[in-house]
Amino acid sequence: MARSKETKIELTAYDDLFETDQSREEAKLSKIRDIPISEIDEFPDHPFKVFIDEDMEQLVDSIKRNGVMTPATVRLKEDGRYELISGHRRKKACELAGLETLKCEVKDLSRDEAIIVMVESNLQRSTILPSEKAFAYKMRLEAMNRQGQRNDLTYSPMDNKLKGTTSAQRISEKSGDSQPQIYRYIRLTELVPEILQMVDDRQIAFRPAVEISYLPEEQQYTLLEAMEYSDATPSLAQAIKMKKFMQDDKLTDEVIQSIMEEEKPNQREKPAFRDERITKLIPKSIPRGQESDFVVKALEFYNRYLLLGISCLAFWTKNSTVSVKAIKISVGITRPILRFPLFLTVRTSTMTGGLTLATARAI
Repeated sequence: MARSKETKIELTAYDDLFETDQSREEAKLSKIRDIPISEIDEFPDHPFKVFIDEDMEQLVDSIKRNGVMTPATVRLKEDGRYELISGHRRKKACELAGLETLKCEVKDLSRDEAIIVMVESNLQRSTILPSEKAFAYKMRLEAMNRQGQRNDLTYSPMDNKLKGTTSAQRISEKSGDSQPQIYRYIRLTELVPEILQMVDDRQIAFRPAVEISYLPEEQQYTLLEAMEYSDATPSLAQAIKMKKFMQDDKLTDEVIQSIMEEEKPNQREKPAFRDERITKLIPKSIPRGQESDFVVKALEFYNRYLLLGISCLAFWTKNSTVSVKAIKISVGITRPILRFPLFLTVRTSTMTGGLTLATARAI
């Protein structure tokens, strides 16, 4: 007679049957504790930045007065230390406030579960940089993929054939970004750091940056040099054109430079002077676009005190028997800008921007 198969039935524990909401809350509170900051490690590859700004100063002041109101979230690692999942700003604020501990809730999470919680909690920030979103979305999709959910990071953001995108759909529902937009953000992770920083600084628009991300690293650096030379950033049409040339294996350094020299709506003002003899005399502190004003003021100054030098020369040659050969006008620089038979010292006023004649003597 065949032996019947044993059927294992799991029964709810006696204590669990009579567990109340209050007891559950108490159990949760038991996991909230003050942990030494020295025992808390940063989350690996954490994509969100912590800035020391006015908001941070306010948070530090609040913590000094009231302590940490909302506990940070950590998980216990195998080595006995803790890994910070959410609360990076609170941790930094505690350090700046001179505190040695951080109020934390300890959660039992796997690595991938921790990634998902970390991303979801930080996406609630009021201000998020494009690079932060890009790496956060990528990390979460990869974590979901490892958990067995279908996901493909190789789709083009312009591809409408998004199949099996359960993970992207879930992120879309929580973040408010559409699925194609999520893939566009992920494309930004393929940019070289210098161009990605320009996206964060709003020097390059989002959509052109997405198209640029398809270029190989070497060509991205070539484009970076072309942008610096032309003092312009590519429009969407130019970025798409470079991507198309690249796909046809026809994108060269010359083609990139040629495309960047095309006129476009977002073209910045080109340098006022290309003559190196002029540009090297313009201080680096002069804002871009104001070079012409600086040169005009310099010429007005030159002409004004050229006439002053001539007037002084006429005065001294008429009323002095001193033999003179040359004069210098000094305006706080070692190199004289004018030479006449008199020495004039001109002082500049930093308060009014005016000039006063301090001394005049013959050489």
